[in-house]
Amino acid sequence: MAEHDVDFFVIGGGSGGVRAARIAANHGARVALAESYRLGGTCVIRGCVPKKLYVYASRFADDFADAAGFGWEVGAARFSWPKLVAGKEAEVSRLSDIYRANLVKAGVTIHANRATVLGPNRIGLDTGAEVSARHILVATGSHPVFHPDIPGIDLAISSNEIFDLPAFPKRLLAIGSGYIALEFASAFVRLGSAVTVVYRGDAVLRGFDHDMQAGLSEALGHAGIDLRPRTSPTRIERVDGGLRVHLDDGTTVEVDQVLAATGRVPLTAGLGLEAAGVQLDASGAIRVDRFSTTSVPSIHAVGDVTDRINLTPVAIREGHLLADTLFGGRDRATDHANVASAVFTTPEVGTVGLTEADARERFDVVDVYKAAFRPMKATLSGRAEKTVMKILVDGITDRVLGVHILGHEAGEVIQAVAIAVHMGATKAQFDATMAVHPTAAEELVTMRTRTARHTRGVAEAA
Repeated sequence: MAEHDVDFFVIGGGSGGVRAARIAANHGARVALAESYRLGGTCVIRGCVPKKLYVYASRFADDFADAAGFGWEVGAARFSWPKLVAGKEAEVSRLSDIYRANLVKAGVTIHANRATVLGPNRIGLDTGAEVSARHILVATGSHPVFHPDIPGIDLAISSNEIFDLPAFPKRLLAIGSGYIALEFASAFVRLGSAVTVVYRGDAVLRGFDHDMQAGLSEALGHAGIDLRPRTSPTRIERVDGGLRVHLDDGTTVEVDQVLAATGRVPLTAGLGLEAAGVQLDASGAIRVDRFSTTSVPSIHAVGDVTDRINLTPVAIREGHLLADTLFGGRDRATDHANVASAVFTTPEVGTVGLTEADARERFDVVDVYKAAFRPMKATLSGRAEKTVMKILVDGITDRVLGVHILGHEAGEVIQAVAIAVHMGATKAQFDATMAVHPTAAEELVTMRTRTARHTRGVAEAA
């Protein structure tokens, strides 16, 4: 008889957990997965997929306005929030069903239950049943948190609820300046909402390159978003017709909805991890080694629950390589260096590698190449739009350290650029690559003028 009921028990049906379960099953392991909600996790159900659909919807507003400059006469446009929500829901359901079908096809047993860890090799289901497993994977993701803790904060909504509001908010206030707050602000202002964004810092997108921060702030302002830096809410109250938000500068803003987009924390509470001996950090994230194994050798964790790099493709890669390591006979650790990412505002931000500030801290000599220009489409549309591209180079070895793009389809462009950066390409190799003309991306291989050189924190003229 088998020592355990299954070889691999996965807690969480998001992208990382589903990929790990499917790959493990393909390696011949007996696999079970528990998910108390729909399969697909944050990305498919209430994150990147529905958000990108709403971003697409919002950009038609710009397209309709720009068409006149190209000779088109477009009549009055009308937007239907219920139709967008219904279309989103249909696509989310389709994807969730695909996740389920792929698991079933691979032979994974699915438990539509909440699961907790009872010990190094034991899982409890909320039905009262228990399952023993040779290995356990925790892939429960993260959830939104509301900051600051002020009177009336319970009247705010998170990114979980904003997709399915019964009525479109004509006035929206977003708290926070990270990618979640700004993506929704950028989308909703184009869908017809009057949007205000309040944030404690001086710049949006904390941790991003300063030229991307400045360029995006300017673009959001052109879109009609009321950006209020160095400002925090002190109280939210319900009033006739909506909500009144009191700010620490003495002003108030009346809106229909308040979106609190001030961060996410790992979803580990109540899972029984600490009692099982699994070490957590101060935020509740599970501590793992480079192979995604916790302090308990039979318990593993991938994705946002580890708070390493909280991106869906990272969770998928971590889950895949963990399954290969445990059941495929190959020790495979995830490489978290030079992971590209995108912010799906309008315009988009695409980034890979080091920011200028980080590069200057880590390297003796940093060469900066930067271009800012009006994209070709804007010449006829008349839109106040600017594309910014930046390449950071090790001034000694010529290796490209980081690439940052603000502009149309920056997410698509940065995916291709990330391959070169990950391979250790040099600026000379970028320069030797033939341009595709006319494109905005050709600027990445035609930038020849160094705009700055930094030698251990001292800026020199180019």
